Amino acid sequence: MNTEPRPQQPAVSAATAQRLQDAMKRLRARLRAESGQNATGLTVTQLGVLASVVREGPVTAARLATLEHVSAQAIAQSLAVLKAAGLVHGEPDPLDGRKKLISADASATELIDRVLAGRASFLARAIDQVVAADEREDVEKAIELLERLAEADLSGGI
Repeated sequence: MNTEPRPQQPAVSAATAQRLQDAMKRLRARLRAESGQNATGLTVTQLGVLASVVREGPVTAARLATLEHVSAQAIAQSLAVLKAAGLVHGEPDPLDGRKKLISADASATELIDRVLAGRASFLARAIDQVVAADEREDVEKAIELLERLAEADLSGGI
């Protein structure tokens, strides 16, 4: 990541920010459709929580809330649906019996793997068909920029 101070640049226009937001929204919707995510019956939030449990588990609900940037109540709602579907289960934490550790069922791992593979497959095919060979480096650059935007801390140390 580039941490060198940047020279003063003109502010990005609201129109540019809106175009980026709209493009990301359309791409997310397309990824959901192409990956079969819509057919799972789970919301985007529920699938995100499930993916975090698969990736991080066993994990506490508090940790999930932090990972997903949502409230404890939102995590509790998502976990209730995921538990009812048999995708996750909770066990007492062996180090602190007051806490529960949430783990994913094998079917949850298969579901998340299938959705992620569907997304990656669509993107790979789309890049192959739409992005010219001499533009591939631009895609790499765009990915780096999006990663930096996602990690931006604009709080000013507050």
